[in-house]
Amino acid sequence: MSGPTVWKTPAEVRAWVRSVQQRGQRIALVPTMGFLHDGHLSLMREGARRADVVVASIFVNPMQFGPKEDLSSYPRDTEGDLARCASAGVVGVYMPEPSTMYPPGFQTAVLVEQVSQGLDGEKRPGHFRGVATVVAKLLALFRPDVALFGEKDYQQLQVIARLNADLELGAQIVGMPTIREPDGLAMSSRNSYLGPDERRRALGLSRGLFAAQALAAKGEADVARLVAVIRAELAAVQAREDYVEICDARSLVKLTQLEKGSPARVLVAAFMGTTRLIDNVALTLG
Repeated sequence: MSGPTVWKTPAEVRAWVRSVQQRGQRIALVPTMGFLHDGHLSLMREGARRADVVVASIFVNPMQFGPKEDLSSYPRDTEGDLARCASAGVVGVYMPEPSTMYPPGFQTAVLVEQVSQGLDGEKRPGHFRGVATVVAKLLALFRPDVALFGEKDYQQLQVIARLNADLELGAQIVGMPTIREPDGLAMSSRNSYLGPDERRRALGLSRGLFAAQALAAKGEADVARLVAVIRAELAAVQAREDYVEICDARSLVKLTQLEKGSPARVLVAAFMGTTRLIDNVALTLG
């Protein structure tokens, strides 16, 4: 099985895009930061169902890391990533250097105002400015018919959907369900940082979310009570809470009560040791 073509420059990508457009083929794009797992591969396989050709990007984006975050130690596995891309039918992977993505004199940033507020936007200042800027560049470069992102990074998904609409970049933004390990832990590149005991205790995040989801389905509408259930699970595994919030599923405005027919989302971020994990699930009032 031959591997995907690797592009290092925008010029190479543009030439490929022109050739595909001339053939009248649809393009699906899956942006990633590498260290790929089954969650990423699910996006690529769905892209193959929605378009004629699937491409990916692998770029650890320095613009979305804070000064105390794990840019230098972020896990990387280029050879393994390219093999996984090939197994999912990806025909090409854009792997630029930071100096290519942000050349000398670069001074433009994309700021999505409202849905980037609160949650990770509050806890990781500047993070979504970096996410929005790099994704806008990728959507402008590839001009994909469809671009796929995981719901695990739920606020990120809303930020990207908004920027795509506001800047009229023309892609269909598709959010795909979170892929979980058999025991319920959301798949994440950062899971590789967890020691065995931390890995076991990390299940408190998903246990709390599923408990709140079940309570809402039984008719519990009070947000404070649902949040308390999650916090109890986090405390039981000695996770250090960063936030637990229940929001409108689209605007991400905080809620105090669930309402029938109004989609809501519960989002959690917590530290297991020094590793920050995030997760979320939909809430439907029964």
